[in-house]
Amino acid sequence: MSEEILINVTPRETRVALVENGMLQEVHVERASRRGYVGNIYKGKVSRVMPGMQAAFVEIGLDRAAFLHASDIVRPHATVTGENGEAAAAPSPPITELVRDGQDIVVQVVKDPIGTKGARLTTHLSIPSRYLVLLPYSKVLGVSVRIEDEAERQRLKDMLAALATAIDPGPAAVPATPATPAVPRLGYIVRTNAEGQSREALAEDIDYLGKLWANIQEQMARTRVGERIYEDLSLPLRALRDLMRPSIEKVRIDSRETLERAQRFVSQFMPELAERVEHYPGERPIFDLYGVEDEIQNALKKDVPLKSGGYLIVDQTEAMTTIDVNTGGFLGTRNLEETVFRTNLEAAQAAARQLRLRNLGGIIIIDFIDMTDEEHQRQVLRQLQKSMARDHAKATVYDMSPLGLVEMTRKRTTESLERQLCEPCPACSGRGSVKTAETITYEIFREITRAVRQFDAQQLLVLAAPKVVNRILEEESVAVAELEEFIGKTIRFQPEEHYSQEQYDVVLL
Repeated sequence: MSEEILINVTPRETRVALVENGMLQEVHVERASRRGYVGNIYKGKVSRVMPGMQAAFVEIGLDRAAFLHASDIVRPHATVTGENGEAAAAPSPPITELVRDGQDIVVQVVKDPIGTKGARLTTHLSIPSRYLVLLPYSKVLGVSVRIEDEAERQRLKDMLAALATAIDPGPAAVPATPATPAVPRLGYIVRTNAEGQSREALAEDIDYLGKLWANIQEQMARTRVGERIYEDLSLPLRALRDLMRPSIEKVRIDSRETLERAQRFVSQFMPELAERVEHYPGERPIFDLYGVEDEIQNALKKDVPLKSGGYLIVDQTEAMTTIDVNTGGFLGTRNLEETVFRTNLEAAQAAARQLRLRNLGGIIIIDFIDMTDEEHQRQVLRQLQKSMARDHAKATVYDMSPLGLVEMTRKRTTESLERQLCEPCPACSGRGSVKTAETITYEIFREITRAVRQFDAQQLLVLAAPKVVNRILEEESVAVAELEEFIGKTIRFQPEEHYSQEQYDVVLL
């Protein structure tokens, strides 16, 4: 499989595209005015403890207070991380026993503010490097579940155990508190990128993380409440850290300054791949390669055409994302069941790609076309799971329901592509539809009646969109005459080109 990373840098915005076999699979955007917070560590202050929610709100210097659940607070004698790097499900004591109002606390952002919700926090600090994730307040040595070969998992775990014991930075130099208990040594999780790596590569990462953690501890002591202790890497370097692997043939960067930083980073952490990072000097914009710009524009649309003639409808709401599969003009060559099966197979691949490309997370419902053959259902589900395997975000796919629905979840840490690049439509306030000219006409008639009852005027002037005014004058002229007779006043209508269809004003003269 041919893979490339394209990095486009402008003064106020950086974009990263992951291209596989000439097709855009992922796009990440970071703007100077609105950098993400995930991975950053802050010294915060508990502003409010909510016993009923088993949570607390913490001020960390952002616009909105951040949310900290009891299960995300480190506590003594609790296994905080499992084999796969996820927090263990040990029951949490009452939140009032873990934190109190006004308490200073060191926290890490695990989910950016999304919509009206504040950031999500944890005190289970984790600091990633190229091949490892450092867990300062855990003793766990684990391996990513995405490394499936049991022999390789055991090799990495044995190697990590030996290295972590030999390169032991000692006890964490942080005062023991309910939120940050002292632990005898550091824990680590082996990342997927470490598959096949040598002992020396892991040793270098452990050494780097040890020095970084020592620096973070020093910052903890000096930093004031509401200030950032540690900031994650910028988007280009994060992309290299998280996406760079032997299968990446080229990393093309159109900024010489960013190229130099990237080359230093790659030379330090992945020297064997350093020659693959290169400058893109072409006059043609880098994102015009492989039609990346067009793909981004298409990813903002609801409909996704399939090669067979079918299509998907992707609808993102606050509660969940739904994907509806339709056959469209695809008739097939055999029978209806075969047509439906082929369309669903293609839709499963396309849906998995769209989830990555649009960075959709949370609860996702895919409405496949009904299939009567159970083997066809199993094959479509397997195709979806197989297509999701390359996704870096953790996803869980459940069995197909009798109605042909597949429920799944995908980990969401940042806003979707649409919500990063778009805002609610001012004409429809984000509803996705506008009231008809007929509906607005009758709203105007009611508003005229209401205004006349409240205020005294000789004449009324109605300002509205041209389409609405034209309809009133052409189709509702009799109704206007009756209304004028009823209120005993003259009504004038004036079209305003800049008014949206739902916008109007009734002026008393």
